[in-house]
Amino acid sequence: MLKRISIILGCFFSLGSLQSQDQNTDKGEFSGNLLLNYQKYLRDDRIGANTRVYKENTASVDAWLFMQYRRNGYNFIMRFDGFNNSPLLDPQDAYTDHGIGFWQASKQLNNLNITVGSFYDQFGTGAIFRAYEQRQLGIDYSIQGIRLIYDINPNWRIKAFSGNQKGNKNSNTRFGYTPQVISGINLDGTTGIGSGSKFGTLNLGASAVNRNIDRNTMQELVAILETYARKDQFAPKYNVYAFNGYFNYNVGNFNIGGEANFKTPESIVDIDNKLILKGGKVLYGSIGWGNTYKMGTRTLPNGKKRKNTLSLGLNLQVRHVDHFPFRTSPRENLLNGLISYLPSLTKQNSYRLMARYNAPAQDLGENGIQGEFTANINKGTRIIFNTSYVQSLAHNGVLDPNSQEMVAQKLFQEYNGQIVQNIGKDKLKLGLQRVFYNQAVYEQEPEYENVETFTPYMEWLHKIGSDRSLRIEAQYLKTDKDQGSFANLMIEYYFNKEWSMSIGDMINSEPHRYERMNIVNEVLHYPMVFVSYNHNNSFYTLSYLKQQEGVNCSGGICRVEPAFSGIRFTVSSNF
Repeated sequence: MLKRISIILGCFFSLGSLQSQDQNTDKGEFSGNLLLNYQKYLRDDRIGANTRVYKENTASVDAWLFMQYRRNGYNFIMRFDGFNNSPLLDPQDAYTDHGIGFWQASKQLNNLNITVGSFYDQFGTGAIFRAYEQRQLGIDYSIQGIRLIYDINPNWRIKAFSGNQKGNKNSNTRFGYTPQVISGINLDGTTGIGSGSKFGTLNLGASAVNRNIDRNTMQELVAILETYARKDQFAPKYNVYAFNGYFNYNVGNFNIGGEANFKTPESIVDIDNKLILKGGKVLYGSIGWGNTYKMGTRTLPNGKKRKNTLSLGLNLQVRHVDHFPFRTSPRENLLNGLISYLPSLTKQNSYRLMARYNAPAQDLGENGIQGEFTANINKGTRIIFNTSYVQSLAHNGVLDPNSQEMVAQKLFQEYNGQIVQNIGKDKLKLGLQRVFYNQAVYEQEPEYENVETFTPYMEWLHKIGSDRSLRIEAQYLKTDKDQGSFANLMIEYYFNKEWSMSIGDMINSEPHRYERMNIVNEVLHYPMVFVSYNHNNSFYTLSYLKQQEGVNCSGGICRVEPAFSGIRFTVSSNF
């Protein structure tokens, strides 16, 4: 494969060089970046950092070297991926291999862009197609094939592609591609309404995606269905089609958007881990509004007058998901083979304890709503209130003991209120979070009970001169379920624009344990020491930390990971 790619790219480079000799107008541009993560494992039986990875390996390395060359309208990309004893593919195991993880050659011909090789893309919100990567979670959904993008005019464009998704399960490698063929087409653009900007702008789009199952996968499905009772058997389909239409309308301070996604019947695995033939849908809507009001004037201590202002903002999102697993194969599960992108509808928190409980989308069915209200007073005070609620659909809910019928069950709820106050050069943030988390559903552990948390938190940023600053953050998560209550304190100091250091400790202050938990029933500490250095387009970090078992989320995509104990070193460099 590497030899074949080298020949292809060599031909493209030669073509670009010959064209440049004729035109002699473009000398070309080379750029790239390196990302490297090194982990040194320090086994800790007390917190459960004693998996197979710790027993068989002492360290791991993940590295990505991205290189790009542009010349005379040509664009060439190649990325080298290296994994040594990496836990990214499976947190419970180690993976070692290296090779070309991404390659691409493209050419812009007037209004037409031609791309061959690997590419990332998205249709609408991504519900029927999103090819992307999340290195923090070890997933890469790039498509290898061909893509055409044509600009009809400055406001409208059409794109089409056909190829295979990068696969990592059936072939047990990060450098192969799934045998299923995925093809799609998308049209989107922007138009004004009426004459004049006061009527606003309307963005419109529509897409269609087809996935074709290969013969071997079809034979596997038929073999499974033959073991079912006759009433549960059906004829699986080679092809599934997904369609969507979406819009976004902006006028003045108001915004409204929506998207409808539908999928034809295909073989999917239901809540009982059984194949069924079912179509699906995802409906999404959002409303946003904001305005600033003048509230008179006030006199400052120096005698100057300043206008009082009040800025208000409101955003609301709703989503309905019904039987929408859309993967390269019905045999794939968890994060493998995803064609669709259904992120959590809830708030993406960044603090260590605030982000402990998240609500990954349930593709078999859920109804969710999220709302956020913001108020800015005189640009010195900011008030934020966010709330979200998610429940299952009846078919994947619980049995009502009275009616003996399936009913929806509550999955997740969050209330998060926050006040941010500027005090001179300092900034103080105070907040309170309340969460309901159906752990049995989200982590597929029937013995786990619903978690309810109460979490006050604060952050104080104190500037010292132009380069130095001190930041302190603290949270206390109170619950009597899961692993119990936690307290977290972190102090971060910026010495200058290049150096920073932070130190912290998260304490399992009031422990609670289930039988299957691989941690001691005692007060546990999860310390962290972090040093970073930023110089000449390169960023280096060195940390020692302990991390509890739990759900790790990035970009709205989540997975359960084991505990970690050890040293991490990262390098990120652009050139």
